Amino acid sequence: MANKVDIPVVINGKVYTLSGYEGEDYLQNVATYINGKIAECKTSDQYRRMNTEYQGILLALNIADDYFKAKNQADSMVTEDSNKEQQLYDLRHEVIESQIKLESSARMIEEYKEQINALQRKIIQLEAEKNRNE
Repeated sequence: MANKVDIPVVINGKVYTLSGYEGEDYLQNVATYINGKIAECKTSDQYRRMNTEYQGILLALNIADDYFKAKNQADSMVTEDSNKEQQLYDLRHEVIESQIKLESSARMIEEYKEQINALQRKIIQLEAEKNRNE
């Protein structure tokens, strides 16, 4: 198990200590994401006029929106991946069936060649007998 990491980060101009087992880079990326969302919200005049509580709620709503969009995209990718796995399975099954049919056809061709050769020998034998009898 990884060691717990505590790192200081700056969020919205204030220093906070983030803790976690994910690593410093990950925790720094979280802080950077939060700073980006705050900066995005601050571009709105309405956001800047809101009190701190409403700003926090709007920020949380924006983050939740990002989360649900990312989750929907991930779910779609999982579904797509599952569908592609099924298609791959089906294609492999078709390839195996085709190989079996090909091998069967090759055996039949060999059997027919043997039958043709046997019949050609029979024809030669019958012609030889006919020529002897004439």
